[in-house]
Amino acid sequence: MSQPAPDNLADRRFHADPHPSYAQWRRDGPVREVRVASGAIVWLVTRYDDARKVLTDPRFSKRGPGTGHPSDAIGRALSSHMLAVDPPDHTRLRRLVSAAFTARRIEALRPRISQITTSLLDAFPRTGSFDLIDAFAFPLPIQVICELLGIPADDRDSFRAWSNIIVGGVAYQAEFPGAAQAMVAYIRGLIDARRTDPGEDLLSGLIEVRDSADRLSEDELISMVFLLLIAGHETTVNLIGNGMYLLLSRRDRWETLCADPSLVPTAIEEFLRYESPVETATFRLTTEPVELGGRTIPANAPVLVGLLSANRDEDRFADPDTLQLDRPQNPHLAFGHGIHYCLGAPLARLEAQIAFAALASRYPSLRLAVPESELTWRPGLLLRGLFTLPVTAAP
Repeated sequence: MSQPAPDNLADRRFHADPHPSYAQWRRDGPVREVRVASGAIVWLVTRYDDARKVLTDPRFSKRGPGTGHPSDAIGRALSSHMLAVDPPDHTRLRRLVSAAFTARRIEALRPRISQITTSLLDAFPRTGSFDLIDAFAFPLPIQVICELLGIPADDRDSFRAWSNIIVGGVAYQAEFPGAAQAMVAYIRGLIDARRTDPGEDLLSGLIEVRDSADRLSEDELISMVFLLLIAGHETTVNLIGNGMYLLLSRRDRWETLCADPSLVPTAIEEFLRYESPVETATFRLTTEPVELGGRTIPANAPVLVGLLSANRDEDRFADPDTLQLDRPQNPHLAFGHGIHYCLGAPLARLEAQIAFAALASRYPSLRLAVPESELTWRPGLLLRGLFTLPVTAAP
């Protein structure tokens, strides 16, 4: 018998609302071949337990047998970071930056994050509509990560544009080479400037490790800065944007949160589960044939873990399609699992807690400024987030 045609993840209808497709696949074929926007066929894992297995099983490698590093300089500079390699390189690279993301150091950032949040809210228009993502969800985390790294936030619009293209997949295929080159050139410039005039920031510390102890190659240094800059804001932008969309699309949810700010921490975990800001984990390759979900994935096959799908798995979460702001026991996979668990998760949570609490306190009258049907989701399988979130507010 011939195999059925792969499901097409490039379909615009899928990106507009992928949840019905994921629910069907969890029932009818939780491990399946799908076609992505590039035309390639990959394996998609949709159930929670299978997802956790892939995220911890060393047979699902970041490099895979015989793949090595990209041959071009730009490719190497953007893919030599800890998220793209296996141990022992992953262990070495993660250790070099983990000290900057301990719970104590992240908590020490609370006053500054609160200060940035207040200044952004103070700049909200007094009347009329504005884009909550442009005005708040993007500038908050980008300013925080820029200050942590020690790079000028004035350049944020440039690397926002590059980031959108780089993580946007095939939808930006034509623009990708230029954006990648521009991003690498920008990071090289930052590194050169910090070598001449070092500071107390994370970038200066990474350069010192590279130049003094030689524990980072130049490609690894550039790639680490790239990862911290992109991952340091993209997840939080989508967390705040998706969360506010979920709250404002049903006014009773927003009113509930405004009336009881103590719900903010559990509400954030529910936003992470219900509309995960990262839709799929980055690609893995099988090092040998693997039995999973009733299928045999062959060796050297590309595998995607559907985090968005796993977080709605009926076998793991009660009433998974119901948003519960006070949901107890919420072991979602929005930040991944295993050795590649998101290093910046504590920072994203802190930024979100401060952001949602401040918005609820100062702008309980916040409303969507357009019909929900006019909102559009960013393309690509990696991230799950809206392009814009037009709102109307009164202090």
